[in-house]
Parts: sequence; structure tokens; C-alpha cells
Amino acid sequence: MKDAVPGVGGEGRSWPTAEPGFWRQVVEQLSTALMVVDPAGRIHAVNPAAERLLGRAAAAMRGKDAHELLHRDTDGGTLLREQCPLLQVLTEGAPARGEGDSYLRGDGRLVTISWSASPLTDGGSFKGMAVLFTDITGDRSARRERAAYTSALEDLNERLTLVAEITDVLGQTLETDEALARLGRLLVPRLADWAAVDLRTGSGQVHRVTVAGPAGRAAGLEGGRERLPESGEADRSPLVRVLSGGDPVLRNEQDERDEQDQQDEAETAVPPGSPLAAVHSDFLRTVHATSAITVPLGARRQITGALTLVRTDPLHPFDTEDLEVVSDIGRRVGLVIDNARRFGRQRAVAEAMQRNLLAPLPQPGRLQLAARYQPAPAGSQVGGDWYDAFELKDGSLALVIGDVVGHDLTAAAGMAQLHGILRSLAWDHPGEPGAVVDRLDNAMPAITTVPMATLVLARVEGHPHTGPWTLRWTSAGHPPPLLLTPGGHAQYLEAGQGLVLGAPLDTGVGRPNATQPLPLGSTLLLYTDGLIEIPGSDLDTGLDRLRRHALTLAQAPLDTLCDQLLARMPPGSTDDVALLAVRLPAL
Repeated sequence: MKDAVPGVGGEGRSWPTAEPGFWRQVVEQLSTALMVVDPAGRIHAVNPAAERLLGRAAAAMRGKDAHELLHRDTDGGTLLREQCPLLQVLTEGAPARGEGDSYLRGDGRLVTISWSASPLTDGGSFKGMAVLFTDITGDRSARRERAAYTSALEDLNERLTLVAEITDVLGQTLETDEALARLGRLLVPRLADWAAVDLRTGSGQVHRVTVAGPAGRAAGLEGGRERLPESGEADRSPLVRVLSGGDPVLRNEQDERDEQDQQDEAETAVPPGSPLAAVHSDFLRTVHATSAITVPLGARRQITGALTLVRTDPLHPFDTEDLEVVSDIGRRVGLVIDNARRFGRQRAVAEAMQRNLLAPLPQPGRLQLAARYQPAPAGSQVGGDWYDAFELKDGSLALVIGDVVGHDLTAAAGMAQLHGILRSLAWDHPGEPGAVVDRLDNAMPAITTVPMATLVLARVEGHPHTGPWTLRWTSAGHPPPLLLTPGGHAQYLEAGQGLVLGAPLDTGVGRPNATQPLPLGSTLLLYTDGLIEIPGSDLDTGLDRLRRHALTLAQAPLDTLCDQLLARMPPGSTDDVALLAVRLPAL
């Protein structure tokens, strides 16, 4: 008998809803696995798709407890009944679905399934559940692969970011100690639990200069010095091999055990390690290393030292990708250290040149003189600041403060050239300071390498013991002298200003000169711009600051005044400072 169902499938079509065989055929042809369980959880029926998915015959499953027969944990172990979501659904008698359960096939393999359960009732009586389930093992593997791929990309991005950050941060300093301190803070704990840096010294020794750990810098593990073995000496230490030009080394606990077993089986004794190898082994034992990487700093032709990174978690050892990243970091750090050393040598030469050119100050009668030269703070470049004071033929006192444009050894060399030429011109051709500086300006392009410079040339005229004293000066674009007079007055001497040395001048127009009486008990300060430049502020602010500090120190001894002015320099200054002070006797 066929019942027509109006509105379904179009007019003139009907469905055999009353034939039991039809619904059996639907179930059997269903491509989705179907299992019917009774209220106790026993399997009542399965369709062919379920047989194929589970690798079991329907007859072998009928009447069996579904949970006991099929449900397993991800390792294949039996689950407690309280952990079975399908049994909970049977208890509640409500529709539910789940994903990620593991079912045991007849061949012993596990399949991961996604399932949907619907209650079966007859006249309001609960008869069990119909469970549709599909194999998602492949989908889950794909998700794991995607997750692993995503994790690998994130890890690679983190490593590349770390390398870029190290390159950027270390490039901001030319001081070796500061660069290595920054390196430790970047590597621990982002890439390792411990980091140690050993540097080769000119005496053939290796110096452990820095160790960083979970609590920051570990000074107690630093400072060791040992000789690097000769190339012919046998030494299997990773540190010795790397410092001797070998490849980067990755060592894990298992590697150590395998190597020790090989040594125990060998009939010949292994030569003992060098003292340097012993120091490195002691370090690894002290920090409880389970995995370590040692890479050279620099390139093979120029190895300045070695970087060792340590991990202490046996479940998280270094791998070959870590080795590549750390090797890249080592090459970059080696370049930074090499540059820092080159800069340090250049800086030492320039500072020595500057200090050697700063001749001892004269003692002209009752006039007091004091001077200071302070190199730029650590990490900055050398400048061309200088001061000078010397007596002239006519008995007057010449004062000079100058600054050559540039911040390198060339600037320091240019300062030396100007220093010598100006002394010669001032001694050989006494007269107005402006005329002397004009002659210096004319000679500068021909006999010096200085492109531009500023200076003040002054003469203190008067009997060195009795006075009275007069200041005569000219300025070539330099900050004005500061005159402190009794009674708490401070005056910048802004007259006598001309163009900087090296700037084009109008032919026939000489440099200006200025004159100022110097009262008894007054103090004259000549200085370079490093004393008044405040980062982020204008020049007037720096001049006001110097005036205030100088007034508070006006009655202090001259040496104390100079020392305190330098001590009160603006924070963040990166320039050299030269300071020359003259004090007249009090009444």
C-alpha cells in the first residue's frame, strides 16, 4: 500500500512510508554509520556503514555493551563508565552530540569519531538512542598538522624577531661591556635559561666576561681566565673547538651519555681536557645544563670569542633550528664586539692625543688658572674640544678655547693642527686677537684638514702682579665667555662675535674684537658647548643653567668650581667638554 504525501516531491509522486522494508533499505544504504543502543547501553543494531567503520560484524556487536566494546582513551586504554559522554546521554534521555572520542576497531586500530545521538521513544516510553557517527581521524590529523605548522611559523617568527632585535639593540652601543649586558637580557629567558660569553684576549687567554641566568647577571660565575690550547693539542671541549675555528656545537644529555659509553668501551685512554675545558664543564654542571649550544662570535677568519646558551629542562632541549639561529646571533655579536674594540682603540688614541696636547697651565703672577677636559660619556665618539693658555712676548696671557667640527679621530687630529698653528701665530705676531684668528682662518684650508671649527682667542692684559687687568678677545662662532664678578653678578661677554672658522668671509673685513675690564676678585670661564647643551632643550636654557650653577660656586676655590660644574652637567650629554677658568686676585 502506498500513501500519497501531499506537497512532497511534486504532484503525482508518492512515498512508500508504510512499507517496513523501505526504511530498512534506507538504513542499510545510509553512508553514515548508525548504531542503536538500548537504555542499558547495549548495542541493539548497526548498519553496514557502522560495520565498515568499526571493522566488526553486526552479529559480533549485537547485545554487547557499547562502552566496554568500543570506547577507549587516546592511548587505547579503557575509560571509566563515568567518563563516557554517550552513557550520560542515555541517562538523561536527551539529544546530544560530541567530537573527539576514540573507538576501537576490530583490527585493533583506534578511530576518532564525531557523533550525534537522538532518543528513541514508543508511546512516551524511552527505548534507547540512535547514534550517528563518522570517522574524523583524518580531519584531526590535518588539524594537528595545521596546528604544528602554525606553531612552527610562530616559533620561526619569534626567532627572527629576536635576531632583528639583538641586531638593533647591540647596534646602539660601541661599548663591549654594555653590548654583552644587553645581549644577556635579550637571550634569557626568551631563548635560553643561561647565557655565557667568553672573549679571546691578546695574550692568548680566554676571559669569561659575562654570565646571565634566570636572576639576571651572575657575577660569581664570571672572571675566569685560562689559556686557549695550541692547535695541536687534543681537546674535545665544545668551547675549545669553537674558539679554535671549529663549527658550532649542539650537545644534549643523550649525546653526552652516548659519548661517555663510547669512551668507556675504548681501550686507549682519552687525553685529559685542558683547564679551559674544565672551567666550561664546571659551568655546565653548576647550572644543571641538559642541553647546550656553543657558537663562535664572528666569522671563521676573525673569531673574537664564543657564546654558550644553556637549557635546564630535559623536555625542552635545543634543536638544529635553534643552532642555526644562535649561530647567526653569534656572527652578528662578533661584528659588534669587533667594531667596539676598534672604536675603543681609536678612542684611546684620540683621548691620548687630546690630553698630551693640553699643555700644563702657566702661573702668571697673582692670576689663578684651572682647566678640565672631560671626554664624552661611554658609548659616544671622540670630539675635537681643546683649551690652551700661554704667556706672550709682551707679558700678556693668551687664553684659547676651541671645538673642531666632527666626532672622530680626524676631529682630534684637526684640533692638534689648529692648536699648534694658533700658538705659533699668536706668539710670532702679537696684536689684536681678531687679526691672529684671521691669519689662522686663511691658513686653515692650506695646511690643515679641518673643515670648520669654533674658538675664542683672548688676551688678559695688565701687570701679572699688580694689574689692572683687561680682557681683549674675539670669538669665531663660539659660546660666549662667562664673567663672574664680586657681588653675585654673572655676565656673558657676547661682543666680539664673528663667523666660525672655515666660513666664507668678506674680503677686507677683519674679525671683530671686544674689550672688557676685569675687576679684582672676578672669575672668567671659557668652555665648549658640551657644558651647555641639554638634550631636548634650546641653547638659552643651557646658558641659563650654567649661569645659575656658576653663581652658586663663585666663591669656591677655582678647582672646586671646575669640578662641580662638570659634575652638574646635564644628564644625557654625549659631547666632550673643555673648560678653562681664570681668577683675579681679590682686593
